[in-house]
Amino acid sequence: MTEQLFSPYQFKSLQLNNRVVMAPMCQYSVTAKDGIPNDWHQVHYVSRAVGGTGLIVIEMTDVDPDGRITDNDLGIWSDEHVPAFTKLVDGIHAYGSKVAIQIAHAGRKAEDAPQPVAPSVVTFPGEKYKEPRALSTEEVEAMVQKFADGVRRAVQAGVDTIELHGAHGYLIHQFHSPLMNHREDVYGQDLSRFGVEVIRAVKKEMPADMPLILRISAVEYADGGYDIDHTINIARAYQDAGVDMFHISSGGEGPSGQRKPGNYPGYQVPFARRFREELNVPVIAVGMLEDAALAQAVIGNGDADLVAVGRGMLRDPYWANHAALELGVSKDQAAIAEQYSRGY
Repeated sequence: MTEQLFSPYQFKSLQLNNRVVMAPMCQYSVTAKDGIPNDWHQVHYVSRAVGGTGLIVIEMTDVDPDGRITDNDLGIWSDEHVPAFTKLVDGIHAYGSKVAIQIAHAGRKAEDAPQPVAPSVVTFPGEKYKEPRALSTEEVEAMVQKFADGVRRAVQAGVDTIELHGAHGYLIHQFHSPLMNHREDVYGQDLSRFGVEVIRAVKKEMPADMPLILRISAVEYADGGYDIDHTINIARAYQDAGVDMFHISSGGEGPSGQRKPGNYPGYQVPFARRFREELNVPVIAVGMLEDAALAQAVIGNGDADLVAVGRGMLRDPYWANHAALELGVSKDQAAIAEQYSRGY
């Protein structure tokens, strides 16, 4: 079991040196507010590649200026974004990591949009959130194309895989949640329809052997929120449409009610295991998994195929290298950069 977290992984065209994923985490650092990655993003992500991470997921990157959580978020709504993303992807690749990018739209959680858009006029709780405007049927169809265009640009920039953000109360999640989708048109009659159309559209922009990942909230914590049976059914439709791998998180739709998130190490792992078993699909587990032994156990027990580390990797750019050494992996296998090897 010692080397399982640090054994290679291959799925379709994606070939990873290990099973460690850097979870996508917004940096809110686009100071020019143009959506274009800057020096901060270059240093931030390339450092984790030097640190031995197998797959780096670039943070939520939005398909529309008004689809950003804040105006300091990354965007990919224009061809002008491509050169900077190409430079970022090339920098990560230079140190052996592979790259995903999380393509998204914040929907009703777009804090800086003059008026957010959403499936329905249901405002996210909290003083900083504005009442959204419901998208027309035609606007929903146009939004599908915005996702496709964003993915086309990401592929042009050289990423190895795409992650759609269907979790944490953002637009795709809003459409498949009965709490947030009260529509009477086709996008309300079938809660999976928007996500399915996005998936089919983006797959047309991806190489045939490039896997598509979708991040999904397995359960909602707000009172009246859906449970995992609902999500599994939605995920089946997404899988049939072309999703190859699921990244299993939870919540984000609003303040928790009677049901609370576990907020202890591994609390979301049972969700990942259920997706893996019921859908027979590769999954990424995430959520307070920065303890190396726990991350190892998630792989060794067959709960997930990959383990995503978030806050632990914010604290330590070299988390993967340090975890490997803690688990008894040799310096060579841990891919310690030669320039740093004397430190170990």
